[in-house]
Order: sequence, then structure tokens, then C-alpha cells
Amino acid sequence: MDKKTTSRDGTSLAYEVIGQGPTVILVSGAMSTGGTVAPLAQRLADRCTAVVYDRRGRGESGDTKPYAVEREVEDLAALLDAVGGEAALFGVSSGGALVLQAVARGLPAVRAAVYEVPYTDFLPGGAEREAAYKEQLNKALADGRRGDAVELFLRLTGLAEEMIQRARQSPMWAGMEAVAPSLAYDDTVMGDGLLPRDRLAAISVPVLVVAGGASPDWMREASREVSRAVPEGAYSELAGQTHMVEPDVLGPVLAAFLTE
Repeated sequence: MDKKTTSRDGTSLAYEVIGQGPTVILVSGAMSTGGTVAPLAQRLADRCTAVVYDRRGRGESGDTKPYAVEREVEDLAALLDAVGGEAALFGVSSGGALVLQAVARGLPAVRAAVYEVPYTDFLPGGAEREAAYKEQLNKALADGRRGDAVELFLRLTGLAEEMIQRARQSPMWAGMEAVAPSLAYDDTVMGDGLLPRDRLAAISVPVLVVAGGASPDWMREASREVSRAVPEGAYSELAGQTHMVEPDVLGPVLAAFLTE
């Protein structure tokens, strides 16, 4: 990241800007840094000015305690100011939940888009699963067991045990453990895991909600419900895509929304 700005509580935020056109700030999800959404930024760069950043507690950004969702909204406000005061927001997964919270709280973004925010209303046993994950995650992090925290998250995403153990032996595992404490941040952003209808109803900007056609039924239904709950919501489904959406497929849809 070649640029820095400072959030209201003094936290240093690392970011970079590429492209030209309407500005959009890209917000990554759990277990990720700004580098995770950099390929999407590259795909948008011919039509948009794309801003990628390391959320607090990750990559090259700082991490001032105690954590609160309000601090991450302030981070977005600082980035918005740093890039000229006018921008849209895009968030993937739990990063999308943060985007929705930010615009519902009045952050002056011109519009917002999200990809598959994993609200568990339509997942059988979702509430119980979320509660168990929260309890086990907090204990693992309190005990300093970062690797176990990463495993808990990977299981939550449905990754097979064989793949989890293979990941433990891979060169990327150290990097995953490095950002493991931020899993608690994304868990806080998601709250009880249920779709916050009253909060979504307060959003006053256009919102595009995108899902993958090959994603689980519950996730696509959750995405449709987000678009229905937002006053100016629209829904788009990408054929053949899963939660790990391809930038070359998402990019044109997102660019069209941002430049219309």
C-alpha cells in the first residue's frame, strides 16, 4: 500500500488507489486484507477509481483497542475524506455487512453494493451455529490459539477437514494466523447473524446486492431479502458463481452500477 490516512481514533490506515472514473472503496471480508480485493480493483480500473485498503488489525494498517463497529465506520469516513469526499462503497461477505451498517448510520457514500452478506436467517440451525462459533472463537482468541481460531472460521465456511489440515501445512497459514484476531471484528460486525431489517430500511442510497447462482440457496435468499429490505435495493445473480466470485464476472456488473 502506497498511501496512509488516519482514522478518528488515531489508527493508521494503509490504502492505494488505481483507475479513473467514479470512486469506489472496496471493503474485504473476514480473513482478508486489501490485497484480497485488489484483483477486482484491477478489473474496475478502466471505468472506476478503485480504492483498496487494509481494514484495521490487518496488513499494513494499525489496530487501536478497544474494537467497535463504530471505529470501522470512522475508518471508512477517513478514507472517504482522503479520496475527495465522494465515493461509493462495495463490500464482500462480512465486509458487505460493514458497508450496510456504514450507510445506514449515515456515512455519506453516494451508493453501495454488496456481495453475499452471510445473514443466517435462511440457513437451518443458523442461529445456533452462529452462537456456537462466537463462543468458541472468543475462547480460542482469549487463549492465544490463533490457529484454532482460523480452523473454526474455515469450518464455518464449510471447508472440508482434509482441506483445513492441508491449509495448516501451507506457506499461507502464517499469514492467516496473523489476521486471526480480526475474526472477532467481523463476528461483531455480523452481530447475531440475522438480517437487520430495521437498519436496512434506514438506508437512503441505491444499493446493489449480488449473489452467485451456484452459491447455496440460503445465501442467495438472504441476498434477495437484503435487496427487498433496502428502499432503493436491486438484486443481481451471477450464473455459475460461488462465494469466491471471479473478478472478471463481478467487475462488469459492479462497474455498470457505479457508472450509471
